Amino acid sequence: MLEIILSGAKGKMGRTIAEMAGGYNDLKIVAGVDITGGEGDFLIYDSVFNITEKADVIVDFSNPKALNDLLRFASEKKTPIVVGTTGLTEEHKRMLENASESIPVFVSHNMSLGVFLLITLARQAAKVLTDSDIEIVERHHNQKIDAPSGTSLMIADAIKEVRKDAEFILGRADKSKKREKNEIGIHSIRAGNLVGEHRVIFGGEDETIELSHTVTSRKVLAAGALRAARFIVTQSPGYYTMADLVKSLGL
Repeated sequence: MLEIILSGAKGKMGRTIAEMAGGYNDLKIVAGVDITGGEGDFLIYDSVFNITEKADVIVDFSNPKALNDLLRFASEKKTPIVVGTTGLTEEHKRMLENASESIPVFVSHNMSLGVFLLITLARQAAKVLTDSDIEIVERHHNQKIDAPSGTSLMIADAIKEVRKDAEFILGRADKSKKREKNEIGIHSIRAGNLVGEHRVIFGGEDETIELSHTVTSRKVLAAGALRAARFIVTQSPGYYTMADLVKSLGL
């Protein structure tokens, strides 16, 4: 039985993960943590340091502000952690890397295997379509705080591995000039209850190619997070991403 502490237990992703975990015989949420605490199928604490239950792994979909305490707790308890929280700064990334020296740390801004495939295809397309302009358009629900999305930045970073001189342009409202060839435009839409959509546009002189991925339910992200939890508990201390998980599946 894989026992899980769920951080951000009252959030949309937290509730979906808890619901999905309840459908597996080999998974159990033993405790949650959220800013207001509470009770349900498991006890939700208002501080991670108040948790008394032992767990095999922590799954985090909360707020970047909670990361410092989570990593302190995980490091003290020698508990692997899966981080799906978005809006992380460079300081947060350094914290994750430091923690990975003593515990297994899995980090992904999107837990969907389909998104990983989209990123792979976008990188390959950038190699081939060398003269095309590249624009990324992402759409999410109106409660999402960070913009652009972590996933769109993952896509842009993958493309930059190929186009070393690429410059990220976040929207164009303040620019009254023609786009430069090295730009990657990133545009964010926030409306209604959209779960998540990402489009990568390769605009050439005489043709346009689009790659897209649409999430219609948070269940696909929850399933990916639980898959990551199963993966990370078998690893030695280190920093892991979706690329490592996909490799472990032989894909």
